[in-house]
This record gives sequence, structure tokens and C-alpha cells, in this order.
Amino acid sequence: MPRNNNQTTISQFLLLGLPIPQEFQHLFYALFLAMYLTTVLGNLIIIILIRLDSHLHTPMYLFLSNLSFTDLCFSSVTMPKLLQNMQSQVPSIPYAGCLTQMYFFLFFGDLESFLLVAMAYDRYVAICFPLHYTSIMSPRLCVSLVLLSWLLTMSHSMLHTLLLTRLSFCENNVIPHFFCDLSALLKLACSDIHINELVILIIGGLVVILPFLLITVSYARIISSILKVPSTRGIHKVFSTCGSHLSVVSLFYGTIIGLYLCPSANNSTLKDTVMSLMYTVVTPMLNPFIYSLRNRDMKGALKRVLQKKTTF
Repeated sequence: MPRNNNQTTISQFLLLGLPIPQEFQHLFYALFLAMYLTTVLGNLIIIILIRLDSHLHTPMYLFLSNLSFTDLCFSSVTMPKLLQNMQSQVPSIPYAGCLTQMYFFLFFGDLESFLLVAMAYDRYVAICFPLHYTSIMSPRLCVSLVLLSWLLTMSHSMLHTLLLTRLSFCENNVIPHFFCDLSALLKLACSDIHINELVILIIGGLVVILPFLLITVSYARIISSILKVPSTRGIHKVFSTCGSHLSVVSLFYGTIIGLYLCPSANNSTLKDTVMSLMYTVVTPMLNPFIYSLRNRDMKGALKRVLQKKTTF
């Protein structure tokens, strides 16, 4: 499909933000600020607890600390700018700032997906091969999985960013979103975007679908292993060790599937905005509560750290 040739040099974009009535702006500003501070504080507590308590120096908590750092950064990519624009008369973002925001949004979003795969594999080994867990999940393998996740997501995000820099943009610089979303930017481009769309279809699909399939296979093997020797203790073990992770996976992939795989013709912009809020704001905020409330190890670590503080 040919693109409009009415090209111009774009120095900034305007973010329409959230469709909130003016009389409720201050209320929602306070709400989003509270949610963001909760996200930062909750994930920082998890990272600090894992760092300070030696009982949590295990593969699962290495992945969890990286996931908490990712959630903290993922939310920080969009929330500060959203809060700033809610107080601004002209909610703009520079061209370079927009590309930077898009890069880090893709980077930390993809990184969370890969870390969830690593955590699923860890649970699979812990339940299906408990006697060989220590030898399989060696420190070298765990660090390699984390580094591989970082390298893959860095490459994927950089590829999309570089492909976007080759595009020219039309006079319309209004993004109907609260952050620089890749699909929204492509709709504003005047030049040919077929290569961008092809990369999104092939590589983007792999980044989302492949991790989801690997997680599904891991839990299918876990359930199959438990059903071979059905017992109340075995079922309790699955829920106690996998419940938190399954909750996070359901929140993260549930919103992504609802947003990208189940598009709606009516009110699509409003739906995209609401669903994007779910996985950029709500999910990173809820993850610390899910892991702390459902996890005895985290509760025990918090008690031990607080007891150490009181003895000094």
C-alpha cells in the first residue's frame, strides 16, 4: 500500500495520553503516582531481601531478583512521562526521546518474557528432577540464562529501533497513546513500512509466542509428572512452588494476548490503552505482592532481615 509523500521533519511527538475527563485528572494523577511508587518500593524490597538473605541465594531467586528489576524499569519507562504529561499543557516528547522510550519499552517487556521462561524451567527441574536439581541448575547455567535473556532482548529492541530510524514521518505527529508504542509510530510513517511489519510478524511473534509455548510445555510436564503419582502432598507442592509464577504468567500473557491476539474493531484505541495500562502499570505493581504473600521464603527472609536490624 503506498504511503503519503507529504513528508516533513518531525522534532517531537504529541502523546494524547489517557482519555480522562478534566475534572478527574488530579484524582487519576494521585492514583497513578501511588501505583508507581508502590511498584518501585515493592520491587526494591524484593531485590534487597534477596541480596541480604543468604537463604535466597538460589536459582529461583536469582531469576526473581532480575524479574523485579525488570518490572521496576519496565514501569519506569512509561510512568514518569505519563505523570509529567498529565500535569503539562502540551504533552510532547522529543523524537529522540520517543525512540529511546520505545527501545527500553521493548527491551524490558521482552526481558520479562524470557525471565518467566527461565523461572518456568527452574520449576520444571525442581519438581520433575528433584535429585538432580543442584547439578542441572548450576550457577553457570543460571547466569548464562540471564545473560542470554539480556542479549536476545537487547538485539530485538535495537533491531526495531534501527528500522524505525529509516522511516520518514508525515505532518501528523499525534500519538493516540500514553507512550511511544511501535505500532502507533508505524501508523504515522509516510515511508514504506513493509520491512518493519515483516520483522514484527516473524521475530516479534517468536519473542512472544515461543516463550509462552515453552512455559506451557514446562507446566504440562510438571502436571504430567505429578499425576503419575497423585497425592495431596504432591498437588500441594505444585501450588506452593508454582502458584506465584503461574499467577504472574497469567497476568502478563493474559493482557498481551487480549491486546495483540484478540483485537476489537470498536473502541480499539480505548481498549489498547486500558490493556497497555494493565501490563505496564498494574502487573509490575502486583508482582511483588504475589511473590511476597504466597511465598514462605520471602516472608521468612523479611523476618530474618528485620530481626538482624533490631539486634544492632
